[in-house]
Amino acid sequence: MRDTTTLASALDRASQELGPIEVLQYSPIPQREFLRPVLDTTVADLAAAVEFSLYGSVTAVNQVLPGMRTLGRGTVLFVNGGSGARPNAQVAGTSIAFAGEGAYAIMLHDVLTSENVHVGQLIIPGAITPGHPTNDPAVLADTLWGMHTRRDTFRVFTEALDV
Repeated sequence: MRDTTTLASALDRASQELGPIEVLQYSPIPQREFLRPVLDTTVADLAAAVEFSLYGSVTAVNQVLPGMRTLGRGTVLFVNGGSGARPNAQVAGTSIAFAGEGAYAIMLHDVLTSENVHVGQLIIPGAITPGHPTNDPAVLADTLWGMHTRRDTFRVFTEALDV
């Protein structure tokens, strides 16, 4: 998701072929370089994490929002790991970048609600694991679908976090 030109082009192609995009889920898997301890994290590591989490998400939203506005409805869902809600010094890049992505998402939520565009964030602490009661892929899909259809809250956690 660091190549914003390719991302914008892919979303443009999808909307040309399928019509306006009504639901966008932004949830790329972080690269290993973002998962370093805070004292081992360089400016280059943070730049990559910010490109990935912020530039990618802003590009995706800017690409699909005009179509959602034309439809008069839409949903944008951001999916982050636990460090998106509780910074973790062992994964500094995602902790910092996810915090920025979460701030962007809540601002979008606040300004787009009046346009019938729902913005939400799903926080998944730990790994996505088949058979897990909350982090199983099918359970997560149901959670995301519920966020889209209920449109009643911004942030959902798959497990209770002490935040």
